[in-house]
Amino acid sequence: MSGHNKWKQIKHKKEAVDKKRGQLFVKLLNAVRIAAKDEPNSDFNPRLRTVIEKAKKAHVPQENIERALKQSDNKNLEEVVVEAYGPAGSAIIIEAITDNTNRTINEIKNILSDYGAKFAEQGSVRWAFLPPSNIDTLWQPKFKQELSLKDQQKFNELIEALEEQNDVQKISTNA
Repeated sequence: MSGHNKWKQIKHKKEAVDKKRGQLFVKLLNAVRIAAKDEPNSDFNPRLRTVIEKAKKAHVPQENIERALKQSDNKNLEEVVVEAYGPAGSAIIIEAITDNTNRTINEIKNILSDYGAKFAEQGSVRWAFLPPSNIDTLWQPKFKQELSLKDQQKFNELIEALEEQNDVQKISTNA
């Protein structure tokens, strides 16, 4: 009867919740670091103000936000935009923040190939989207693409796998 202990089950649930929360914190704090590179004062940087508000809504501790602001100049983070075609030719734009561009792009390429998607050259997918209207929004598709039930299932699995990757911040699709 191993594994039937009430406390063991609670422990496993808490571990899963804490892992997801930790991944969210890392993503938000990296976004704070990137936004603070230009101007570390949120009074003069609307992008930073928006990211800090988002972090506070996710209950990121204030001291962690302040630490990220202090680290913004000594950590070499970069923004990366990857374009891809998913199942049935659906367009995908992946925005990531990373300290190692080559590693992140290779990890994303690997995920894409595992789920039957294809890496695309810069600019080859953006035509299908309207640029974001502000800092916090996603790329808006010019037209929606209908997917069959089988392709929709593959597409959902691909998006889940991409969201689990720590460096990925936003994913915009036309499906």
